[in-house]
Amino acid sequence: MLTIESLTHLGLGRASDGRSLLPRVLPGEEVDVAQDGTVRIVTPSVDRIAAPCRHFKSCGGCAMQHATDVFVADWKQDIVVKAVQARGLDTVFREIATSPAQSRRRAKLSGRRTKKGAMVGFHTRASDTLVQVPDCQLLTPALIASFPALEALTVLACSRKGEIDLTVTEAKLGPDVLVATDKELTPQLRVELAGLANQFGLSRLVWNDEPVVMINPPVQDFGGTGVVPPPGAFLQATKHGEATLLAAVEEITSNASRVIDLFSGSGTFALPLAKRAEVHAVEGEAAMLGALDRGWREGHQLRRVTTETRDLFRRPLEADELRHFDAAVIDPPRAGAEAQIETLAASEVKIIAMVSCNPVTFARDARTLVDAGFAMPWIQVVDQFRWSPHVEVVASFTRK
Repeated sequence: MLTIESLTHLGLGRASDGRSLLPRVLPGEEVDVAQDGTVRIVTPSVDRIAAPCRHFKSCGGCAMQHATDVFVADWKQDIVVKAVQARGLDTVFREIATSPAQSRRRAKLSGRRTKKGAMVGFHTRASDTLVQVPDCQLLTPALIASFPALEALTVLACSRKGEIDLTVTEAKLGPDVLVATDKELTPQLRVELAGLANQFGLSRLVWNDEPVVMINPPVQDFGGTGVVPPPGAFLQATKHGEATLLAAVEEITSNASRVIDLFSGSGTFALPLAKRAEVHAVEGEAAMLGALDRGWREGHQLRRVTTETRDLFRRPLEADELRHFDAAVIDPPRAGAEAQIETLAASEVKIIAMVSCNPVTFARDARTLVDAGFAMPWIQVVDQFRWSPHVEVVASFTRK
């Protein structure tokens, strides 16, 4: 029998034998592990609950449905606290903001043909076994309602023994679907796909990198401005998470009249901020900036927004290029923005709103700013990847 001593940042339980990492256990529990690796809970934790989703045991999409919401929130907050403390930093943590169930508006699903048609779902943990999830508690009802369309699409797009990836995003006028497949797009298949899109009310259907049909532009609302992001482009996972991050960014930059938005994407922060400030948006993907620019030009009562396509990892904006801005917003990928943070630290920018999806690289970059004379008055943890190990952070930095 083993005792679970703690959880890793991935939600795996560290067992008392000093070597075992076990899934779906909680600290303090006593467990038996069979030779095939099956874990049996002997003494359950007071924080253990029945999973709210009937697919939890078979699906690999969630890691923490066996724990109370309070436990998961405290665990995720502690992940960020430990990452910050490891860099010798201290600050005030605001209460974690957790997105509700059935709020994930985008999902990457897999599709596979069967003898009777097709199946669409998620893989089991560390396996290529596909599990259908018609009652998934993560996805919005609109995404669940798109499953019949995705199954029909799988029949057309998938070889008999192959598998395809389906990225589906909720949009106001119908699902926005991106198919990743090795199957050739023939003229006849184009006709069939167009008919499928009309039958199921898809707003847009893209085959690998090639748009096949767009019945209605798959518009996303960024602070009241409509934007049609490129297929598969980055989008915050939930509307709740996006709104929470945006509210924090707006609070941090509230006194700025000129803002630079680094790693701007399609305008999640840039366009709402343009209601009161001039914004310069910088992003490495030209297609996302094109969508942002079109949204701005078609928007109403927005101040000037300029765009710049630039690889901020290889060519960060230098201190002299930043001198015109009162505040900076930076939302880098998981690797963080080490080079860009160094030039921000050396610049005259006085206010920085940093958003991050990786507590470790966030803490590293925060340390650089604090060493350069910035104060970090507070951190807000945002959990829009409910029941998963993923967590996001937004923090305020002000030059002393």
